[in-house]
Amino acid sequence: MPSPHRLQETSLRYFLEVVRSGSLTEAAVRLNVSASAISRQVAMLEDMLGAPLFERRPRGMAPSPAGELLAAHARRGEMEAERVVSDIQGLRGLRRGHVRIACSSGFANEFLPQRIVAFRALHPGIQFELKACDSADVTNAVLLGNADIGLTYSRAAVQGVHVAHRQAASVFALMHPGHALAKFRSVTLAQMLPFPIGLSGPDTTVRQLFDVACSNRGVVFEPALVSNRFEALANFVLLGGGLAIAGEISVRERVRRGELHAAEIRERGMRARSVELQTLAGRTLPEVVRTFLDFLCEALPAPAAPAAPAAQ
Repeated sequence: MPSPHRLQETSLRYFLEVVRSGSLTEAAVRLNVSASAISRQVAMLEDMLGAPLFERRPRGMAPSPAGELLAAHARRGEMEAERVVSDIQGLRGLRRGHVRIACSSGFANEFLPQRIVAFRALHPGIQFELKACDSADVTNAVLLGNADIGLTYSRAAVQGVHVAHRQAASVFALMHPGHALAKFRSVTLAQMLPFPIGLSGPDTTVRQLFDVACSNRGVVFEPALVSNRFEALANFVLLGGGLAIAGEISVRERVRRGELHAAEIRERGMRARSVELQTLAGRTLPEVVRTFLDFLCEALPAPAAPAAPAAQ
Protein backbone atom coordinates (compact mmCIF):
# COMPACT_ATOMS: atom_id res chain seq x y z
CA MET A 1 0.00 0.00 0.00
CA PRO A 2 1.54 3.36 -0.93
CA SER A 3 2.03 5.84 1.89
CA PRO A 4 0.10 9.12 1.59
CA HIS A 5 3.08 10.85 3.20
CA ARG A 6 5.07 10.37 -0.01
CA LEU A 7 2.72 12.85 -1.64
CA GLN A 8 3.89 15.60 0.73
CA GLU A 9 7.06 17.62 1.09
CA THR A 10 9.33 16.30 3.84
CA SER A 11 9.59 19.74 5.42
CA LEU A 12 5.81 20.04 5.75
CA ARG A 13 5.51 16.55 7.18
CA TYR A 14 8.18 17.24 9.78
CA PHE A 15 6.66 20.62 10.61
CA LEU A 16 3.20 19.12 11.08
CA GLU A 17 4.51 16.45 13.45
CA VAL A 18 6.07 19.14 15.64
CA VAL A 19 2.70 20.91 15.72
CA ARG A 20 0.98 17.69 16.78
CA SER A 21 3.52 16.64 19.40
CA GLY A 22 4.50 20.10 20.67
CA SER A 23 8.18 19.19 20.80
CA LEU A 24 11.11 18.57 18.47
CA THR A 25 12.23 15.63 20.59
CA GLU A 26 8.83 13.93 20.58
CA ALA A 27 8.41 14.57 16.86
CA ALA A 28 11.82 12.98 16.23
CA VAL A 29 10.77 9.86 18.16
CA ARG A 30 7.50 9.56 16.25
CA LEU A 31 9.19 10.04 12.86
CA ASN A 32 12.28 7.99 13.73
CA VAL A 33 14.67 10.74 12.63
CA SER A 34 17.01 13.05 14.52
CA ALA A 35 15.76 16.21 16.21
CA SER A 36 18.40 18.19 14.34
CA ALA A 37 17.02 17.00 11.00
CA ILE A 38 13.55 18.22 11.97
CA SER A 39 14.97 21.50 13.24
CA ARG A 40 16.72 22.08 9.91
CA GLN A 41 13.52 21.44 7.96
CA VAL A 42 11.52 23.83 10.16
CA ALA A 43 14.24 26.49 9.85
CA MET A 44 14.15 26.08 6.08
CA LEU A 45 10.41 26.71 6.04
CA GLU A 46 10.78 29.75 8.28
CA ASP A 47 13.48 31.16 6.00
CA MET A 48 11.38 30.52 2.93
CA LEU A 49 8.26 32.12 4.42
CA GLY A 50 10.05 34.89 6.27
CA ALA A 51 8.11 34.32 9.47
CA PRO A 52 8.57 32.33 12.70
CA LEU A 53 6.40 29.21 12.72
CA PHE A 54 6.66 28.38 16.41
CA GLU A 55 6.68 30.10 19.77
CA ARG A 56 9.21 28.46 22.08
CA ARG A 57 7.69 27.89 25.50
CA PRO A 58 8.99 26.30 28.76
CA ARG A 59 6.93 23.17 28.12
CA GLY A 60 7.45 22.84 24.40
CA MET A 61 6.59 24.56 21.16
CA ALA A 62 3.30 26.03 20.02
CA PRO A 63 2.56 27.22 16.48
CA SER A 64 2.67 30.96 15.88
CA PRO A 65 -0.15 32.64 13.92
CA ALA A 66 1.84 31.94 10.74
CA GLY A 67 2.39 28.38 11.94
CA GLU A 68 -1.35 27.89 12.45
CA LEU A 69 -2.00 28.92 8.86
CA LEU A 70 0.69 26.62 7.51
CA ALA A 71 -0.51 23.75 9.71
CA ALA A 72 -4.02 24.08 8.30
CA HIS A 73 -2.59 23.91 4.78
CA ALA A 74 -0.38 20.93 5.64
CA ARG A 75 -3.20 19.01 7.29
CA ARG A 76 -5.43 19.50 4.27
CA GLY A 77 -2.66 18.32 2.00
CA GLU A 78 -2.08 15.26 4.14
CA MET A 79 -5.76 14.36 4.21
CA GLU A 80 -6.10 14.94 0.47
CA ALA A 81 -3.20 12.55 -0.09
CA GLU A 82 -4.91 9.97 2.12
CA ARG A 83 -8.16 10.45 0.20
CA VAL A 84 -6.45 9.87 -3.15
CA VAL A 85 -4.86 6.64 -1.92
CA SER A 86 -8.15 5.50 -0.37
CA ASP A 87 -10.18 6.29 -3.48
CA ILE A 88 -7.71 4.51 -5.77
CA GLN A 89 -8.14 1.43 -3.60
CA GLY A 90 -11.88 2.06 -3.66
CA LEU A 91 -11.99 1.66 -7.43
CA ARG A 92 -12.40 -2.03 -6.66
CA GLY A 93 -15.24 -1.27 -4.25
CA LEU A 94 -15.10 -0.78 -0.48
CA ARG A 95 -12.70 -3.66 0.04
CA ARG A 96 -10.09 -1.79 2.02
CA GLY A 97 -9.96 1.46 3.92
CA HIS A 98 -9.54 3.12 7.30
CA VAL A 99 -11.95 5.33 9.24
CA ARG A 100 -10.87 7.33 12.30
CA ILE A 101 -13.64 8.37 14.68
CA ALA A 102 -13.55 10.59 17.77
CA CYS A 103 -16.64 10.59 19.98
CA SER A 104 -18.06 11.56 23.34
CA SER A 105 -17.73 8.62 25.71
CA GLY A 106 -21.40 7.60 25.76
CA PHE A 107 -21.37 6.86 22.02
CA ALA A 108 -18.41 4.50 22.38
CA ASN A 109 -20.21 2.00 24.61
CA GLU A 110 -22.79 0.49 22.28
CA PHE A 111 -23.96 2.80 19.52
CA LEU A 112 -20.74 3.12 17.53
CA PRO A 113 -19.50 -0.46 18.08
CA GLN A 114 -22.89 -1.68 16.87
CA ARG A 115 -22.69 0.49 13.74
CA ILE A 116 -19.11 -0.55 13.06
CA VAL A 117 -20.01 -4.24 13.29
CA ALA A 118 -23.02 -3.73 11.00
CA PHE A 119 -20.90 -1.81 8.47
CA ARG A 120 -18.14 -4.43 8.49
CA ALA A 121 -20.73 -7.11 7.81
CA LEU A 122 -21.23 -5.33 4.49
CA HIS A 123 -17.59 -4.29 3.98
CA PRO A 124 -15.33 -6.62 6.02
CA GLY A 125 -12.09 -5.08 4.74
CA ILE A 126 -12.69 -1.72 6.40
CA GLN A 127 -10.71 -0.94 9.56
CA PHE A 128 -11.76 1.49 12.28
CA GLU A 129 -10.02 3.54 14.94
CA LEU A 130 -12.31 4.80 17.71
CA LYS A 131 -11.25 7.28 20.40
CA ALA A 132 -13.56 8.44 23.20
CA CYS A 133 -12.88 11.84 24.76
CA ASP A 134 -14.50 15.04 26.01
CA SER A 135 -16.79 16.93 23.64
CA ALA A 136 -14.30 19.76 23.03
CA ASP A 137 -11.54 17.24 22.32
CA VAL A 138 -13.74 15.51 19.73
CA THR A 139 -14.10 18.74 17.77
CA ASN A 140 -10.39 19.51 18.13
CA ALA A 141 -9.53 16.06 16.76
CA VAL A 142 -11.60 16.84 13.66
CA LEU A 143 -10.04 20.30 13.29
CA LEU A 144 -6.50 18.94 13.68
CA GLY A 145 -7.10 16.16 11.18
CA ASN A 146 -6.67 13.44 13.82
CA ALA A 147 -10.19 12.13 13.19
CA ASP A 148 -12.19 11.78 9.98
CA ILE A 149 -15.52 11.90 11.81
CA GLY A 150 -16.53 13.39 15.14
CA LEU A 151 -19.69 12.34 16.97
CA THR A 152 -20.36 14.57 19.93
CA TYR A 153 -22.70 16.88 21.80
CA SER A 154 -22.43 20.56 20.96
CA ARG A 155 -23.96 23.74 22.35
CA ALA A 156 -22.58 26.18 19.76
CA ALA A 157 -21.25 26.26 16.20
CA VAL A 158 -17.48 25.93 15.74
CA GLN A 159 -15.62 27.61 12.90
CA GLY A 160 -13.92 25.19 10.55
CA VAL A 161 -16.29 22.31 11.31
CA HIS A 162 -18.84 20.98 8.84
CA VAL A 163 -21.90 19.45 10.53
CA ALA A 164 -23.09 16.51 8.43
CA HIS A 165 -26.01 15.78 10.76
CA ARG A 166 -27.51 17.58 13.73
CA GLN A 167 -30.41 16.65 15.99
CA ALA A 168 -31.75 17.89 19.30
CA ALA A 169 -30.44 15.98 22.30
CA SER A 170 -32.46 16.23 25.48
CA VAL A 171 -31.31 14.98 28.88
CA PHE A 172 -32.86 11.80 30.25
CA ALA A 173 -33.09 10.34 33.73
CA LEU A 174 -31.93 6.72 33.75
CA MET A 175 -33.33 4.19 36.15
CA HIS A 176 -33.84 0.50 36.74
CA PRO A 177 -37.11 -0.72 35.14
CA GLY A 178 -38.39 -1.51 38.63
CA HIS A 179 -37.76 2.02 39.93
CA ALA A 180 -40.67 4.03 41.31
CA LEU A 181 -40.35 6.59 38.48
CA ALA A 182 -40.14 4.00 35.69
CA LYS A 183 -43.88 4.28 34.98
CA PHE A 184 -43.28 7.80 33.64
CA ARG A 185 -42.08 8.83 30.21
CA SER A 186 -40.91 12.22 31.49
CA VAL A 187 -40.03 13.49 34.95
CA THR A 188 -39.18 16.76 36.70
CA LEU A 189 -36.25 17.59 38.94
CA ALA A 190 -38.64 17.71 41.88
CA GLN A 191 -39.67 14.11 41.21
CA MET A 192 -36.03 13.03 40.98
CA LEU A 193 -34.84 14.83 44.12
CA PRO A 194 -35.80 12.17 46.73
CA PHE A 195 -33.68 9.49 45.04
CA PRO A 196 -29.91 8.85 45.04
CA ILE A 197 -28.28 9.96 41.80
CA GLY A 198 -25.05 9.37 39.92
CA LEU A 199 -23.67 12.24 37.82
CA SER A 200 -20.97 12.71 35.23
CA GLY A 201 -18.24 15.31 35.71
CA PRO A 202 -18.88 19.05 35.34
CA ASP A 203 -17.01 19.18 32.00
CA THR A 204 -19.74 17.22 30.17
CA THR A 205 -22.62 18.95 28.37
CA VAL A 206 -25.22 16.72 30.03
CA ARG A 207 -23.99 17.72 33.49
CA GLN A 208 -23.78 21.39 32.53
CA LEU A 209 -27.41 21.46 31.36
CA PHE A 210 -28.49 19.55 34.47
CA ASP A 211 -26.66 21.99 36.76
CA VAL A 212 -28.18 25.03 35.01
CA ALA A 213 -31.68 23.56 35.33
CA CYS A 214 -31.09 22.81 39.01
CA SER A 215 -29.88 26.37 39.58
CA ASN A 216 -32.94 27.79 37.81
CA ARG A 217 -35.21 25.68 40.00
CA GLY A 218 -33.26 26.30 43.22
CA VAL A 219 -32.81 22.54 43.60
CA VAL A 220 -29.65 20.98 45.05
CA PHE A 221 -28.71 17.36 44.39
CA GLU A 222 -26.01 15.69 46.49
CA PRO A 223 -24.84 12.91 44.15
CA ALA A 224 -24.17 9.49 45.56
CA LEU A 225 -21.64 8.97 42.76
CA VAL A 226 -19.70 11.25 40.42
CA SER A 227 -17.76 9.54 37.65
CA ASN A 228 -16.21 10.36 34.28
CA ARG A 229 -16.95 6.80 33.16
CA PHE A 230 -20.38 6.28 31.65
CA GLU A 231 -20.22 2.54 32.31
CA ALA A 232 -19.78 3.18 36.03
CA LEU A 233 -22.92 5.33 36.06
CA ALA A 234 -24.90 2.80 34.01
CA ASN A 235 -23.90 -0.02 36.34
CA PHE A 236 -24.78 2.15 39.35
CA VAL A 237 -28.31 2.27 37.94
CA LEU A 238 -28.42 -1.38 36.86
CA LEU A 239 -27.40 -2.51 40.34
CA GLY A 240 -30.18 -0.49 41.96
CA GLY A 241 -28.04 2.38 43.24
CA GLY A 242 -30.43 5.07 42.02
CA LEU A 243 -30.79 7.42 39.06
CA ALA A 244 -28.30 8.77 36.52
CA ILE A 245 -28.52 11.17 33.58
CA ALA A 246 -27.55 10.65 29.95
CA GLY A 247 -28.47 11.27 26.33
CA GLU A 248 -30.93 8.97 24.58
CA ILE A 249 -28.48 7.56 22.03
CA SER A 250 -26.04 6.48 24.72
CA VAL A 251 -28.61 4.17 26.29
CA ARG A 252 -30.86 3.39 23.33
CA GLU A 253 -30.00 -0.30 23.08
CA ARG A 254 -30.20 -0.93 26.81
CA VAL A 255 -33.62 0.69 26.92
CA ARG A 256 -34.71 -1.37 23.91
CA ARG A 257 -33.56 -4.56 25.64
CA GLY A 258 -35.46 -3.59 28.79
CA GLU A 259 -32.34 -3.29 30.96
CA LEU A 260 -32.90 0.41 31.67
CA HIS A 261 -35.75 2.90 31.57
CA ALA A 262 -35.09 6.45 30.33
CA ALA A 263 -37.47 9.32 31.14
CA GLU A 264 -36.91 12.73 29.59
CA ILE A 265 -36.24 15.42 32.19
CA ARG A 266 -39.01 17.93 31.65
CA GLU A 267 -37.27 21.20 32.49
CA ARG A 268 -36.55 24.36 30.50
CA GLY A 269 -33.13 24.36 28.83
CA MET A 270 -32.67 20.58 28.76
CA ARG A 271 -32.70 20.65 24.94
CA ALA A 272 -30.03 23.33 24.65
CA ARG A 273 -27.53 21.01 22.99
CA SER A 274 -27.40 18.90 19.83
CA VAL A 275 -25.85 15.66 18.69
CA GLU A 276 -23.51 16.50 15.82
CA LEU A 277 -21.71 14.42 13.22
CA GLN A 278 -18.70 16.57 12.41
CA THR A 279 -16.11 16.61 9.64
CA LEU A 280 -13.50 19.15 8.66
CA ALA A 281 -15.00 21.97 6.61
CA GLY A 282 -13.78 22.07 3.03
CA ARG A 283 -12.29 18.59 3.12
CA THR A 284 -13.13 16.09 0.36
CA LEU A 285 -13.72 12.88 2.28
CA PRO A 286 -12.48 9.49 1.08
CA GLU A 287 -15.23 7.28 -0.30
CA VAL A 288 -15.11 4.90 2.68
CA VAL A 289 -15.49 7.80 5.14
CA ARG A 290 -18.38 9.29 3.14
CA THR A 291 -20.13 5.94 3.03
CA PHE A 292 -19.77 5.31 6.76
CA LEU A 293 -20.86 8.87 7.51
CA ASP A 294 -24.10 8.26 5.59
CA PHE A 295 -24.47 4.96 7.45
CA LEU A 296 -24.32 6.83 10.78
CA CYS A 297 -26.72 9.54 9.63
CA GLU A 298 -29.35 6.90 8.91
CA ALA A 299 -29.02 5.39 12.39
CA LEU A 300 -28.94 8.50 14.59
CA PRO A 301 -32.61 9.60 14.60
CA ALA A 302 -34.45 7.93 17.44
CA PRO A 303 -37.07 5.32 16.54
CA ALA A 304 -40.66 6.12 17.46
CA ALA A 305 -41.23 5.51 21.15
CA PRO A 306 -44.17 3.46 22.38
CA ALA A 307 -46.94 5.29 24.17
CA ALA A 308 -46.38 5.77 27.89
CA PRO A 309 -48.06 7.77 30.65
CA ALA A 310 -46.68 11.27 31.13
CA ALA A 311 -45.51 12.52 34.49
CA GLN A 312 -48.08 14.34 36.55
